[in-house]
Amino acid sequence: MARLPRLVVPNQPHHLIQRGVDQQLVFHETADYMFFLDCLREASRQFNVAIHAYVLMPNHLHLLATPADKDGLARMMQWIGRHYVPYFNQKYHRSGTLWQGRYRTAVLDAEHYLMLCSRYIDLNPVRAKLVAHAGDYAWSSYQHHVGIKSDPMISDHVLYWSLGNTPFEREAAYRRLIEEGLDEHEVRMLSEATLKGWALGSDQFKAGLERQVRRRVQPSRRGRPAREALVKSL
Repeated sequence: MARLPRLVVPNQPHHLIQRGVDQQLVFHETADYMFFLDCLREASRQFNVAIHAYVLMPNHLHLLATPADKDGLARMMQWIGRHYVPYFNQKYHRSGTLWQGRYRTAVLDAEHYLMLCSRYIDLNPVRAKLVAHAGDYAWSSYQHHVGIKSDPMISDHVLYWSLGNTPFEREAAYRRLIEEGLDEHEVRMLSEATLKGWALGSDQFKAGLERQVRRRVQPSRRGRPAREALVKSL
């Protein structure tokens, strides 16, 4: 069966995952992280993609981003690849692809999943046991979200602003959300939806999205039809 085109919906938040080929490192040292962030900052500006959260892990990365049009995400990631991959290959005397296939993405129902996804991203280094606390990791958006340092690349989503009336209230509220952590079901749900390219949201959200984009945005139901449906068809 032919693979469906990547689902991208303008003005909706998306969770992106990009992995290194064969789980190889894509960042070795501070200069690599900084160069990639420079590329991301420039590409997101050029192609009008709002970055709400990010984390750069040694062998993969996550983004929470909202594109202004249907081509913005792809053009942003292509631009980054054209600049970061040659830099990396030349520096480390290698050739060929750096990424494990194309990036994966899921469209998110912002009301229910945007803040959950932001927490998922900022907690990634803790789940991977790279650090004990999210604030100890330098290459994520956590420090911006809790007011440790301002990151001009981050466009705070309206749902982040709704956490409080002042920066202090928002930062404290976000810190509490991080301290609550995520359960295994939430982590698995976000990961699976993104890796499989499906929308993540309520049934109403998915139904509206399918009408908008005129294609499936969730897996087809498997198994035999319900008995009642069989009876009605006789």
